[in-house]
Amino acid sequence: MPEKQHIMRSIAPLLLLFLFASCRSYDILIKNAQIYDGLGGEPFAGDLAVKNSKIVKIGTPIHGQAKRTIDASGMALSPGFIDMHAHIEPLSLYPSAQSHIMQGVTTALGGPDGGSPLQLAAYMDTLDVHGIGMNVAYLIGHNTVRNHVMGLVDREPTDEEIRKMKNWIEKAMQEGAFGISTGLKYLPGTFAKTEEVVQLSKVAAKYDGIYTSHLREEGLKLLEGVAEAIEIGRETGMRIVLTHHKAIGQPMWGASVKTLAMVDDARKEGLDIRMDQYPYTASHTGLTVVIPAWSLEGGSEAFRERCNSPALRDSIKNGIIYNLINDRGGNDLRRIQFSKIDWKPDYLGKTLHDLVVDEDQEPTIENGAEMIIELQLHRGANCIYHVIDSADVVNIMQHPMTMIASDGRLTQMQEGHPHPRAYGTFPRVLGYYSRQLGVLQLTEAIRKMTSLPAQTMGLADRGILKEDYWADLVIFDPDRVIDRSTFTRPHQYPDGIRYVIINGKISVDEGVYNNSLNGMTLRKGKPAKTNYPNP
Repeated sequence: MPEKQHIMRSIAPLLLLFLFASCRSYDILIKNAQIYDGLGGEPFAGDLAVKNSKIVKIGTPIHGQAKRTIDASGMALSPGFIDMHAHIEPLSLYPSAQSHIMQGVTTALGGPDGGSPLQLAAYMDTLDVHGIGMNVAYLIGHNTVRNHVMGLVDREPTDEEIRKMKNWIEKAMQEGAFGISTGLKYLPGTFAKTEEVVQLSKVAAKYDGIYTSHLREEGLKLLEGVAEAIEIGRETGMRIVLTHHKAIGQPMWGASVKTLAMVDDARKEGLDIRMDQYPYTASHTGLTVVIPAWSLEGGSEAFRERCNSPALRDSIKNGIIYNLINDRGGNDLRRIQFSKIDWKPDYLGKTLHDLVVDEDQEPTIENGAEMIIELQLHRGANCIYHVIDSADVVNIMQHPMTMIASDGRLTQMQEGHPHPRAYGTFPRVLGYYSRQLGVLQLTEAIRKMTSLPAQTMGLADRGILKEDYWADLVIFDPDRVIDRSTFTRPHQYPDGIRYVIINGKISVDEGVYNNSLNGMTLRKGKPAKTNYPNP
């Protein structure tokens, strides 16, 4: 009898521990997953538990009850993907952000290329009140600020204008902006000299903000554009992101070897230079990218007046011809594909070559330039430019400081003819570039989508699978994940993304978006606002 009592006393603590563990209650319990922590380490088999929006336990096995248990056998579990360059301007129209979330994106950084909301706090407050599908953060856009203070003018700012621009940037940083973005290829940023950009960026630097830049040139003067961004990093001490890094136009194909060497040299110098990239051989932007910037100063009416002058129109045409041959034209009108063309909506998805031929003209570069002038006079167009070499895509992708980012605009099914990156960026890297081509190991591909962008932004509690971090999670089939969106049929969601969990709540359930608004705005240096009801 004493021996039996001794045995019972010995096992009692273990029994109590087992009963305590089995009584643990979770919101979500993910079982039998291959866990990728986001840091690039090898995956391991295990379970993960979520409660009150956070990851509370990672291990094997996890015992307890859960409101929802997901069997992830054969699946990869990773942190939610963070899109470092997202055009989320339509977020108030499409708060679900479904085109992003179906890719596995749980957080997106908006305000790229120099364009952003100006009144940042008020805008983000509105988003939180009405509800949003994914987490969003913002940069303050230099073009937005310059245009507000100076308009579309080609001159240096006065001291008073510099002071006003600094005030706007400081206000945005105090309201939670993660840094400043420039679009030095676009108006009015193209009119700004480097010294202006340095002065204004130093304001963001005081708040440990990052600097992201659509370079001044990505074609023939790509190396000068990279050098300017590096110099801005040297002058400000900021973390620099060469955003959607690429080499545009056939004359520059292969130039990524040189630009990456420049990045490496700058990093050896102690500068923090990074890149983001979309995994496609075509860019997407407005038609104005091939029109000389000087001709666009002052807006549409000023452009029209210049086109009414035969001499100025001839100069505009020659500038367009130069760009069509050397830059985004690719010396072939078939390489310019319409994604938005209000003047002739039947040409969505068709090319500039198609339009010129249908107008009973020879498809020459000269006639293409004339058609571009007419298009701009009729409210312009947005285009997909097939002018990037696949070898440069691979070369940039493999650099250890390159992050994956979509540069995609939020869209919804059957609206317009978007670039396929709006639907497929992240699954394309996982499926095509990693699994099929072997360009990246899966662990490295995930790192470029999760911990690297989180660390770049300074997000201390996202981007890694770790206890007490926010439960932003993706469960995907590594043998099946792939993009389906194409340049001819863009409106297709990817395959293989099984579950997306945002702030501890399921947004994609067994491959189906469930219409929930689980996101929140993220503000640098400020606690997350979690007191808004989910509509």
